[in-house]
Amino acid sequence: MITDTRWYWAAGLAALVLMIYLLQPILPPFLIGILLAYLGDPAVGRLEARGVPRMAGVVVVFAGVTAVFAVLLLILIPLLINEIGILRERIPAMVTWFNQTALPWFESRLDVDVSSFRLESVTDTIRENLGKTGGMVGMILQQATRSTMALLTWLVNLAMIPVVAFYLMRDWKEIMQRIRGLLPRQHEGLAVELVRDCDEVLSSFIRGQLLVMLCLGIIYSLGLWMLGLELALLIGMIAGLASIVPYLGFVVGVGAALIAAIFQYGDLFHLVAVVAVFGLGQVIESTVLVPLLVGDRIGLHPVAVIFAVLAGGQLFGFVGILLALPIAAVLMVLVRYMLRRYKDSSTYRDSDEEDREPVDAQLTTETEVASH
Repeated sequence: MITDTRWYWAAGLAALVLMIYLLQPILPPFLIGILLAYLGDPAVGRLEARGVPRMAGVVVVFAGVTAVFAVLLLILIPLLINEIGILRERIPAMVTWFNQTALPWFESRLDVDVSSFRLESVTDTIRENLGKTGGMVGMILQQATRSTMALLTWLVNLAMIPVVAFYLMRDWKEIMQRIRGLLPRQHEGLAVELVRDCDEVLSSFIRGQLLVMLCLGIIYSLGLWMLGLELALLIGMIAGLASIVPYLGFVVGVGAALIAAIFQYGDLFHLVAVVAVFGLGQVIESTVLVPLLVGDRIGLHPVAVIFAVLAGGQLFGFVGILLALPIAAVLMVLVRYMLRRYKDSSTYRDSDEEDREPVDAQLTTETEVASH
């Protein structure tokens, strides 16, 4: 019976993977809606605990999130496009400085031939790609509007995201209760414990680390903007995104900001001020953001996140990227559970006791010899 049950679970898992593969074109709106509902449910729960009806709480949270996204898009997209245009115009001067100043300095100090590192042929390619990036929205719209059916599909998928998110956020508690009611009674406690561990891992990353990255991006952008750096928003956002790996955002941001400050100002004051901005960001991250938003929870390791996203994208495309973090969290929790089971097993304890016995015997003999 146990073997048959395992075969049922294996067949169900295989059917689920096959279904995800076959339904890839229609899954993104539902997965994004589920993610938004998952992120908004704690806020709705807090309002509900204060006596606000759940429906009203959902409307408040949904309206607030929608307004924030709309304002950010209306403000950030034009600024980013403008800064990408500025960067595109600065590329020739940067390449010239690299070829005529940086490379000769390295060649004189290190006594090596650096002629193969010259970037004359790269300038036009970089400028062309950055120009395409500035028109990315138009290119996406052009691809989406090639046919009436493609345009309708694109619009329907876009409109479905808030609809799915709204109804799932409204019924989230009821859905979770119904799923719990379907669990086998003898395994309910274990299943609930594992699901709570998965939620803790996911929330520590999604609601924790991603908020830390967003706050760092804002801090870096504001700091560089106060210094008058023309590429402040672009560099700050890139540094914030790179902060998914500890200290990588600091290194990438400082390097890019120093180069930008050299070409825009060329004095020591602004170079020191750039380092001070990123140093202050690191202090705020370690003393305020991480304790407040992440705490002591053990989330997904940054390397595991990168691997999961890349593997998901390689296997299932955009749908795989959306499913990467939940699947990684489940696997991480299952591995921890199996390690706990192993350490509680007689195999681990017996081997541990066998290792201790010679050591205990040796200590006893040494004690007896010392006493004599």
